[in-house]
Amino acid sequence: MVVENEIYNDSYTNGIIGPHTRMIGVLADGGRIRFLTTPGCWGPMITPSLRGGHEVNTPVQVENADVGDAVVIKVEDVRVVSGASSSGVDRWVEGAYRGDPYVAKRCPVCREPWPEYRVEGIGDEAVRCAKCGAPASPFRMVHGYTMVFDEARRYGVTVSRELAEEIARRAREYARLPDKSRQVPVLILAKADLVGVASRVRPFLGQLGTVPAVDIPDSHNAGDFGSFLIDAPHPYAITREQYERDLTDGHLDVDSVRPGAILIAPVKVKGAGVYAGDAHAMQGDGEVAGHTTDVVAEATVRVEVLKGLKLEGPLLLPPEEDLPPLAKPWRKDEWIDLQSIARKLGVELEASAPVQVIGSGPTINDAAEVGFRRAAKLFGMSVEEVKNRVTITGAVEIGRLPGIVQVTLQVPIHTLEKLGLADIVAKHYSLPY
Repeated sequence: MVVENEIYNDSYTNGIIGPHTRMIGVLADGGRIRFLTTPGCWGPMITPSLRGGHEVNTPVQVENADVGDAVVIKVEDVRVVSGASSSGVDRWVEGAYRGDPYVAKRCPVCREPWPEYRVEGIGDEAVRCAKCGAPASPFRMVHGYTMVFDEARRYGVTVSRELAEEIARRAREYARLPDKSRQVPVLILAKADLVGVASRVRPFLGQLGTVPAVDIPDSHNAGDFGSFLIDAPHPYAITREQYERDLTDGHLDVDSVRPGAILIAPVKVKGAGVYAGDAHAMQGDGEVAGHTTDVVAEATVRVEVLKGLKLEGPLLLPPEEDLPPLAKPWRKDEWIDLQSIARKLGVELEASAPVQVIGSGPTINDAAEVGFRRAAKLFGMSVEEVKNRVTITGAVEIGRLPGIVQVTLQVPIHTLEKLGLADIVAKHYSLPY
């Protein structure tokens, strides 16, 4: 077994991840992974032969990562490679799937499951079943756009139908799809319902985490989409027990999983299986259109093993500027003032630090309750105490509709010390104590 300090990863799954997924390499504890990611969402969604809603990187085995540990994933860089992207609001095509259009795709005419395909021209019906020739995509984009990025990848601007059609004819070139990617580039749809809309490029990884303990579609490794798999009418159905126990919430779509962030993910299979994908050029909280500007990206992460920290779902330490106002770490001058106030009041001031607990569930309310319970269990608090701390020292933010949230609270330093997290948090936020 060769242990490597750096692994370059430009290989991808067919849409399924889990304990039976082949891992590549063995990364040294403290080593780096350089991912070349493919677009998530729309490209894989319109590709009938892919068995998940995304096309993520093949997981990487991490040295000394055992079930019941955690891995600390430090996001060092995310750089947009694609020259253009396309996205929009979707509609399912009846008859082109069995139970779940992201997972159980089939030709609506000949009923071939996960059919091989060919691409003919551009537009909504360009992806066709290789067996019978019928349009085979299980999705339509009912309102969408094509966005072009400037050379420095600072801005994106949506373009006219004429230019969108020109880009569609050279879709793979504009998308910069890696050679090993098997998806159809969504740019072939040539959508142009928004023209002249500008946005800032602020890239992040929509997928980052560890392999779940059950084989599932990559896009469903989270509590919202994962709920669709419970007793589903296709081969990737899971039980409610597996849903509650085995997922790792790697499909976050939290826009703070960007350079400068630290994601702490549970290890639920031997070797952890760190993977990435679904990079977005930009996204507001909630990803309310259901999808956003998926791009090819180069991403670099550093991975360290944290022994014995058993997590039900991820923790996130976002860049300080992304923290809610009440959760921001105390500055040294503020802390000096607070100590003086505490002495006058006759109380001992609690040293604390911000931590985000990811909650997930079928709805936003479900996700928030899961986040409260995860925080209570991890930090040794009652749910009521967690809710009070979140209310006055943090916030609940929407990562993705319908059911990913960031539950932020200031956690006592002595609690973080018991968990082995205090040094990580203190260094990340340059705490004054």
